[in-house]
Amino acid sequence: MSGADNVVWLGAPSFPTAARTALADGRLRTNLRRATTTIRDRRLGVTAELDDWEELREAGEAVKRTTLRHLDHHLLRLEESVTTAGGTVHWAADAAEANRIVTGLVRATGETEVVKVKSMATQEIGLNEALAASGIIAYETDLAELIVQLGEDRPSHILVPAIHRGRSEIREIFRERMGEWGRPAPDDLTDDPRDLAEAARLHLREKFLRAKVAVSGANFAAADTGTVCVVESEGNGRMCLTLPDTLITVMGIEKVLPAFRDLEVFLQLLPRSSTGERMNPYTSMWTGTTEGDGPSAFHLILLDNGRSATLADTTGRQALACIRCSACLNVCPVYERTGGHAYGSVYPGPIGAVLTPQLVGIEHADTLPFASTLCGACYEACPVRIDIPEVLVHLRAEAVTAKAAGRAVPTVEALVMGAAAAVLRSPARLTLVQRLSALGGRILFPGGVVRRLPGPLRRWSDTRDTPSPPAQSFRDWWRHDRAGAPR
Repeated sequence: MSGADNVVWLGAPSFPTAARTALADGRLRTNLRRATTTIRDRRLGVTAELDDWEELREAGEAVKRTTLRHLDHHLLRLEESVTTAGGTVHWAADAAEANRIVTGLVRATGETEVVKVKSMATQEIGLNEALAASGIIAYETDLAELIVQLGEDRPSHILVPAIHRGRSEIREIFRERMGEWGRPAPDDLTDDPRDLAEAARLHLREKFLRAKVAVSGANFAAADTGTVCVVESEGNGRMCLTLPDTLITVMGIEKVLPAFRDLEVFLQLLPRSSTGERMNPYTSMWTGTTEGDGPSAFHLILLDNGRSATLADTTGRQALACIRCSACLNVCPVYERTGGHAYGSVYPGPIGAVLTPQLVGIEHADTLPFASTLCGACYEACPVRIDIPEVLVHLRAEAVTAKAAGRAVPTVEALVMGAAAAVLRSPARLTLVQRLSALGGRILFPGGVVRRLPGPLRRWSDTRDTPSPPAQSFRDWWRHDRAGAPR
């Protein structure tokens, strides 16, 4: 499978089509509004406590920007550090290669089961499906990911993948499906959050104690020490990272940081921006292998899968600075009403609208850059100051250009825009067109308002009032009425 096949969901409708369906789902909109409002308010509260919050954002932006500029250097240094510490580094150009590497490593252990700590990268490459095709079962251990897996669903949020599910829905999923994957849910299970969490804990406990192989993602990796870091809220990650004999980490190449000390900045930015907490309940770090402590074999897979191509775009590359906090999703008015499934990608929301088209190619996701109001709330919320609106506008231009290049005959819109560009490039042509428009406006629309434009232009005038061209342009007014005025 190609990278495009995995980052985007095959067969998913385009965003406009999917969004119309989502908007008609009242329960979905209620769940999203409640969850995003709660997280958003908590985030505002904890960020307001820090006098240097904006300075922290600027520091995070600076570290990410300089790292991306010298990414090759930091990755080679990371490989050297991990290898020195007893780990093994693998390079994967795309999803297919990454899946082959992981599958081969699991097979080499003789195991047919793995436990997983939540990882966007493994979702991106479709690892669970690739393992299943080779007879290997992957058990998700994050509570929300478990809900998605048992419900044969897709994640709809970066941080809270089951945000679209209500408590009663989760109870039914547990009661109906848990027994197929292991320990069944209690017969008297209620929809109380504590009961649901306890059912998940008991279900997963036997898998943690039995598993010999674990697969994880990575939030950060320090190039100078080879230290890999995962942050989570439930303790499932700690179990996956310490109990199994073999640990396989799949990490996007953009997650590397130059130095261990850089974590000081990001471990303040990430929890406040993601869950509205001052610090993560569980922050796990490991450096290679240590005899008698944790996994005896550690493999780090560095995943490209379109990231190098994204890096080549000087405007779009800033999307690679994302630390997957989901703050942009929680403030986005579009996401709050449509949910993550409408984006047709493992990366939903504003960051998905700029990251997915770059990873898979604009031709595979040309509607996503238009899934935004350009209100700028995502930029204000982003802890590393990614200018998402700027990238959205940049990608919209690419989408239009790509469509135009694929057409034998240009569209009416393209012809009109081309003519407008030719006029605006020449002051003399602009003056001539303004005067001709004023004359034509007085003849065709004596009332001063265009009620209905002719031909295909009716689609514009049918939904809005259109003023007729003014009798005198600003330039003519200035020349005749203001040129001799005292200054």
